[in-house]
Amino acid sequence: MRSNDDSIYTQAHSRTRAHVGDCKKLLKIRLRRTGAKKQPSYRVVVAESTAPRDGTFLEILGHYNPLTEPTTFVIKEDRVKDWLDKGAQPTDRVARLLSSRGLMAAPTYVETTKPAPAATPASA
Repeated sequence: MRSNDDSIYTQAHSRTRAHVGDCKKLLKIRLRRTGAKKQPSYRVVVAESTAPRDGTFLEILGHYNPLTEPTTFVIKEDRVKDWLDKGAQPTDRVARLLSSRGLMAAPTYVETTKPAPAATPASA
């Protein structure tokens, strides 16, 4: 029979506890989909980068509805500034929405150029 020190659970627990402080998760400010089929609306949330799109999150910062005319975008500006100061990175879509409100600079996109087509040899 095993003693408590050799228990599988104790070993796994101690291994997990040793690594908890070692890894820091990157925080993202991103959209979480809500709404019915074919009628999307989104919540703007702060979540770990490894969490699924509609998975766990830390805080709801606002909501976005692209179907209304004009689009509805309600945000807690002070909380967004706090999370950005803490190092949370917005996704591309959220960065564009935040830049429309003046909370951050507009993201810059590098235009990619298509390679020139290969010259075809002239037949003689």
